Amino acid sequence: MARFFFNRRGQDPDTADASRRLTRDVREILALTEDDGVTVSEIACSHPECGDAETVILIMRLGKRTEAVKVLKPMAQVGLDDLRHALVSAVP
Repeated sequence: MARFFFNRRGQDPDTADASRRLTRDVREILALTEDDGVTVSEIACSHPECGDAETVILIMRLGKRTEAVKVLKPMAQVGLDDLRHALVSAVP
């Protein structure tokens, strides 16, 4: 069974859409199985590169440690190239 987790704080439809899009893209890029989980959250960021928010992606593969990937952009601004770069750089 596929597991999708979404940040429920705030009901901004654009953020919810971005979370669903990024979750789907992570699952496809990493060829995750139905037993693997993904969370995509947007958190406050004080780093000059990210402005006010960054995107944090947690990848939970069955039998492995949870992997965290950050993109220094708000969820709605994370593109497919940003996501691929972050995943390739951080996930073996």
